[in-house]
Amino acid sequence: MPEQEKHNAGGAVGSVYWRDEVLQVMYWMAGEGFGEEFTLADLRKFLNAGDNVLVDNLEQMVSTGLLERVGGDKYALTAQGKKEGGRRFADEFEEMLKPGHFECDEPDCDCHDPDSVEGACKHFLPAHEPHENSLN
Repeated sequence: MPEQEKHNAGGAVGSVYWRDEVLQVMYWMAGEGFGEEFTLADLRKFLNAGDNVLVDNLEQMVSTGLLERVGGDKYALTAQGKKEGGRRFADEFEEMLKPGHFECDEPDCDCHDPDSVEGACKHFLPAHEPHENSLN
């Protein structure tokens, strides 16, 4: 059975898969400024699942407190859903969110400035560089 069919077939594996996917997509969409409340059509733009699969999983997440229904046809992350969505998003995209080569975790550092001509990040330089005036 192809991977997509396994997830759409339902059952425990499919439910876990779609719960993770929906939480990540809703968390990302909210973070990108697409809103806080999403319809089934909004989610289908990013999730390759049939309506029945999405509706079943959305309703299951409403019953477990990860989502809430808003205005009848929209869904929103609850505080618990935001926390879980953020954790899953961070886990999934951890490698892509790391600093680049010779970039540190300090957001104000020159190594993140494309116009900086300093070279390698000062945080990656040896703690005690030799100085011209050092005593031997």
